[in-house]
Amino acid sequence: MTTHAPQTRLMLVTPIVADPEAMAFRLMQAFAGGDVAAVLLRLPEGDDRSRIEAVKRLAAPVQAQNVALIVEASALVAARGGADGVHLTDGPEAVAEARSSLKSERIIGAGALRARHDAMDIGEAGVDYVMFGEPRRDGSLPPLPAVIERAGWWAEIFETPCVAYAPDAESVAALVETRAEFVALGDWAFDEGRDIRALVEQANAVIAAHAERGRAADASKVSS
Repeated sequence: MTTHAPQTRLMLVTPIVADPEAMAFRLMQAFAGGDVAAVLLRLPEGDDRSRIEAVKRLAAPVQAQNVALIVEASALVAARGGADGVHLTDGPEAVAEARSSLKSERIIGAGALRARHDAMDIGEAGVDYVMFGEPRRDGSLPPLPAVIERAGWWAEIFETPCVAYAPDAESVAALVETRAEFVALGDWAFDEGRDIRALVEQANAVIAAHAERGRAADASKVSS
């Protein structure tokens, strides 16, 4: 019997969100394009109270669409804002602290993984996903071939899901080929003038085509 790998799903990574209502509108446009598993919300610097309020204003409309809201913030902000999880970039100690606070009640993901051993250390710390390829702190992006290699390596060996960050629409197909559980469309997808609904629709079409090719290949093996 042939066992199929889970079909890749989409994550959306927002720009820094200063206006939650405007972002909610853009996200509803995106969801109209098809399946989205999660939104990674990025917030401006500020006090916990204002950040918690921003999360609250987005949690309800996002979750009403059966989409998980993950926040790049502290565990406190994620929990009190009603988010489904937190995205961390400060290594295993931050993961351990968040896990102690959140228990197993919320998703804990991790990014900013520079090397394979960083990813393995984070995986052993008990995260629910790892992300490869997101912008570095200085705004630069790792080379796409390196992201493809890293995501493919992780997806083949480890059970913890991985997210492969797409730097543009053209890279989605290559990242889906890695069999990463999630492909993230970054803040570029929210640029003014972009049709984010069409971007999500096109990305889902790429995912569906890849899955169909896999099923056809499996059927061919069975019949041969």
